[in-house]
Amino acid sequence: MRRRAGLAAMLVVALLVAAAACTGSGRETGGTDFTPAPAGPSWAPRPRQAGGLSTLAETRGDRYLLHTRHGDVGFLPGVNLGPTTPGHQPGELAVSARDVRRWLPLMRELGFRVVRVYTIMPPDFYTELADYNADHPDAPLYLMQGVYLPEESYLDSGDLYERGMTTSFTNELRDASSAVHGELERAPRRGRAAGTWTADVSPWLTGWIIGAELDPYALRSTNERNAGLAPYRGRYFRSTEAANPSERWLAARMDELAEAEAERGTSVPIAFVNWPTLDPLTHPEEPREGEDLVALDANRIEATGAWPGGTFASYHAYPHYPDFQRYEPGLRMRRRGKIDPYAGYLAALRRHHAGTPVLLSEFGTPSSLGTAHFAPLGRGQGNHSEQEAMAIDAELLRTIRDLGMAGGLLFSWTDEWFKLTWNTQPRQRPADRRQLWHDPLTNEQYFGVVATDPGTEPASADRVIAEDSGGTVRVGTDESYVYLEIQGANRLEGLVTFGFDVVRGGTRVLPGTDIAADGADYAVVVDINDGTADTAKAWVREPQDPVLLDNLRGALPRPEPVDGWRLQQLTVNGPRTIPSTGEELPAEFFDVGDLRRGEMRPGEPGYDSRATWQLDRNVLTLRMPWGLLGMADPSSKRALVIRPDRTATTTPVERIGLTVHLGDRRIDTDGIGWEPWNSVGYRERVKAGVQRLVDALAEVTPR
Repeated sequence: MRRRAGLAAMLVVALLVAAAACTGSGRETGGTDFTPAPAGPSWAPRPRQAGGLSTLAETRGDRYLLHTRHGDVGFLPGVNLGPTTPGHQPGELAVSARDVRRWLPLMRELGFRVVRVYTIMPPDFYTELADYNADHPDAPLYLMQGVYLPEESYLDSGDLYERGMTTSFTNELRDASSAVHGELERAPRRGRAAGTWTADVSPWLTGWIIGAELDPYALRSTNERNAGLAPYRGRYFRSTEAANPSERWLAARMDELAEAEAERGTSVPIAFVNWPTLDPLTHPEEPREGEDLVALDANRIEATGAWPGGTFASYHAYPHYPDFQRYEPGLRMRRRGKIDPYAGYLAALRRHHAGTPVLLSEFGTPSSLGTAHFAPLGRGQGNHSEQEAMAIDAELLRTIRDLGMAGGLLFSWTDEWFKLTWNTQPRQRPADRRQLWHDPLTNEQYFGVVATDPGTEPASADRVIAEDSGGTVRVGTDESYVYLEIQGANRLEGLVTFGFDVVRGGTRVLPGTDIAADGADYAVVVDINDGTADTAKAWVREPQDPVLLDNLRGALPRPEPVDGWRLQQLTVNGPRTIPSTGEELPAEFFDVGDLRRGEMRPGEPGYDSRATWQLDRNVLTLRMPWGLLGMADPSSKRALVIRPDRTATTTPVERIGLTVHLGDRRIDTDGIGWEPWNSVGYRERVKAGVQRLVDALAEVTPR
């Protein structure tokens, strides 16, 4: 079944039938109201012949031209699609035919015209893309194909030219060309797609982006080890005299891919992955050496006259990282009445690459509870509601278009559970089970346009664990949260406290109270004050504070502990020094323990994806991320333990002890119990506020 774009002025767009849950059971998915993007004129491909090759897209000067029936398109609005689904590692390439069949119509209704993949996808992806495009000849989804490094031995050897590294990538490039043309068959091997590729999607191939975000220290070593190499001179690509050895290595790989494509009679633009850490600009205000250590410059790799597709510069660039965007005076560009360093950075890239198209192949904002970096204009790496994230994404897309870029490919299509973030990674153990739970504190897991909510149906506090004249306590769990519901016998007012006994230890009283802690090492204190100044705070016993794992030394700008407790925080920056001025900046923290009150049910008025508690008359509802209860891996029931030397281990937890106080009324409970799991269920829905993004996509789409 194929779904076509609706023609009504407003319709409820729901994802069709979701892919089977990781357990194999089917499920329905939720949706969000939005007006679909207008169809517009025909985008049917109209390739040209140049130099004996069929050329669907090409670069001319600083323009990237996709040849369509209604004319040349000079701006590509698209989205990045990862290779896996919740419950799986990326190397499992778990995206199914049913997933792709469900997603492609929705991508188009939202207004995306290009889908970028990072690696050779399973055969079903290409089959479904070819079928969809055949069914929608005037509104196809174009493909930007990536080729990931099949191994990363260069990190250990410090040399991209290491034989195994080079050979494996060369073979992967040739396989990628074969897959896109439907001419590949390969046996199963860990971490890569296998099977038989028969669908030819090259009629909709708009470009190639090869490689990954490379490590600066390994590239510096590569350049030192191979300093005497001559410039690369290939039939289709060459490096300039000024190119460093790393750039020459990339030029050779681009030439190999072009050769494989030319053998099949096609030519489209080819680029390599780059990011601000390796950009060709200098950043004297960048406080971290690794962020301005070595450069990769697309200007030093040229397409020859035998390759009519040409080349371009491709960047993964976000407004929240690296730090130079906060401190570099030269990036303080005024745009729409405010100083916008991200716009200033993009403008600087555009100036450097004058005469070459620049494509933003990744940009975006996460709708996570946690954050890992502060940024100008409130565009930090997390702590955004879904509505805020969609609005920021829309604004960034317009900026990318207005500054003359060749396109903007949003990161990402779905929320990805396997992702890690530097400031929560030390808290998650074992790492190889990270994909089995969805951590609201880990911003990298929440970049999607489509949310992947845990559970085959919404969880709730549905199990009674205490009931007496003082009140009733209910609990529930899913792959993200512990849900608690307290129903007071009388109207709730004053302090409501929760003491969670997770690991051995404890302090005398709960924070800021005279209530006995009873062995608790995590606590929540809710202060209910006639609904006018209600607050809720999450605390951790000082020896168990996971900030200790962040390797921060010396005096830190943190509040003093209260009765042996610390307000829960996330480190978002360590101490640093601005090289150009010598200014020393302190560490920065986000008070994730300041719990946000709000509507927690998607689709309801006032919904806030970051909300963790709500009060409705005499019912108090709380949802606690597993990470705020010290769980290193709830799926295997293991809790985090901080050693005295500031390293981490884990300990098994049968159940979490829980004591509740409603004012001076104590409620003893049976504690929080749950079953471990090795597979997950999840539901998909378009995120709240997506209309802002849809409108921006319609605005930037060439007509």
